[in-house]
Amino acid sequence: MRVITGSARGVVLKTPDGMATRPTTDRVKEALFSIIQFDVPTSRVLDLFAGTGQLGIEALSRGAKSAVFVDEREDACKLVRENLKRTKLEQSARVVRSDYMAYLKNCQEEFDIIILDPPYAEVFLENSLKMISEIDILQSGGIIVSECSEEKALTLDFPGYSRSKNYKYGKIILTIYRKD
Repeated sequence: MRVITGSARGVVLKTPDGMATRPTTDRVKEALFSIIQFDVPTSRVLDLFAGTGQLGIEALSRGAKSAVFVDEREDACKLVRENLKRTKLEQSARVVRSDYMAYLKNCQEEFDIIILDPPYAEVFLENSLKMISEIDILQSGGIIVSECSEEKALTLDFPGYSRSKNYKYGKIILTIYRKD
């Protein structure tokens, strides 16, 4: 797992031991950033289920202004901090150890891009999308990027958001929502 392009291009990121975290493949990450490439520079990013932090780190490497990394596991937060240090991007980042719903309920910031890559087998994706649409933390014209398995492809629509087509990469589906 490496940073694909930008200021930290080629830096190899540390990955976790075990199966508690499922990092996004480089192929899917490349596709995701091809889809949103023009929205990334100077954006404020929320990587809600951070895991290794690789998606938020890729955004920072590509010119995002700042990124908040949220994960409920201490080992994941430690890994994100290590990867931020490896890439020399820690000055633009904040790592928060929190349950995703608790973080969203107390969030006082607005973001331009929200990245959602939760554990596939859970209802975290649907719950976080509903909460984000209710609490209104995405800037007008902002993007929500969601990653899920093909078995859980999103068909949900939310008032004030436009859903793009689903982008399929093997068994992975990327869905983009843009705030109207």
